[in-house]
Amino acid sequence: MVWGLTVMILVYSLGHISGAHFNPAVSIALATCNRFSWKHVPAYISAQVLGSTVASGTLGLIFSGKQDHFVGTVPAGPDMESFAIEFVITFYLMFVISGVATDNRAIGELAGLIIGATILVNVFVGGPISGASMNPARSLGPAIVSNQYKGIWIYMVSPVLGAVSGAWVYNMVRFTDNQNCLLPQKCREFLINHN
Repeated sequence: MVWGLTVMILVYSLGHISGAHFNPAVSIALATCNRFSWKHVPAYISAQVLGSTVASGTLGLIFSGKQDHFVGTVPAGPDMESFAIEFVITFYLMFVISGVATDNRAIGELAGLIIGATILVNVFVGGPISGASMNPARSLGPAIVSNQYKGIWIYMVSPVLGAVSGAWVYNMVRFTDNQNCLLPQKCREFLINHN
């Protein structure tokens, strides 16, 4: 519950400043759909990884002894199992983000709540399998601080692929009555006539 609530709080408190980009996979996915400028991507990713590393280092300074443990993500089973679950849950997260934060028909005031709830569900589903990272920076920061890189490639690759796929699939199913819609004209006419 902490992960979902934390993201919800951060979306509401920082969304108007940075667009609530806490995840390199989300920033890259939005850039591939022309919903975020590519020129800002390197700076955002640098800030995201730096934030994760500083946060992990801070936890290392605060906790010691029995309370000091690795706060990163590692596969609980086979690498491909974690790769698959990270892809699926990040796809789902990005699909939801695209729906509530990039579609002007959505109720924007609920975006933080819905995104936080999505992360909560994803943690329930993927946590026991992969640690439910969904975020390369979230996995890389603790790995750097603890010098533990087991399975790190999964968390660098799978969330990015999942997020890009989720954003593109949402953009394919997004229905609008303008000519920028990705649906063929016949499909748009059918949907307009049956709504």
